[in-house]
Amino acid sequence: MTRGIAEPSYTDLLNHFPPRPIKSEEQLAATQSMINALLDRPELTPDEQDYLNLLGTLVYEYEEAHYPIPDIYGVELLKVLIEERNLRQKDLVPAFKTESIVSAVLSGQRNLTVSHIQKLAQFFHISPAAFFPKEGS
Repeated sequence: MTRGIAEPSYTDLLNHFPPRPIKSEEQLAATQSMINALLDRPELTPDEQDYLNLLGTLVYEYEEAHYPIPDIYGVELLKVLIEERNLRQKDLVPAFKTESIVSAVLSGQRNLTVSHIQKLAQFFHISPAAFFPKEGS
């Protein structure tokens, strides 16, 4: 990659924006800004990729401590999977037999059965256990 300017080394990156554990929203915003600047580059050098990974780890640790993601399972998990994959209710008919059953399950009028869960696990290529709450939840 030739831009006419020297690519920053890992040490240059560390000196420009020294990574530290994030302790405030302001530090989070500054770190995310640096991450965005790196992601805006057309191609990253190995040093930039390593630095980006380090910053990403710091953001992840802060967000895990301050913004825990609730455990989702059952119908809520099913709704997320449908949305993520841009599916329609009729796409799930093989697991439920009819579109009206899909609708009833998604609206909370019917519960997921063991058969539904087995077929959905195969359909989405995930473990059937994903549809059940984790221990202690």
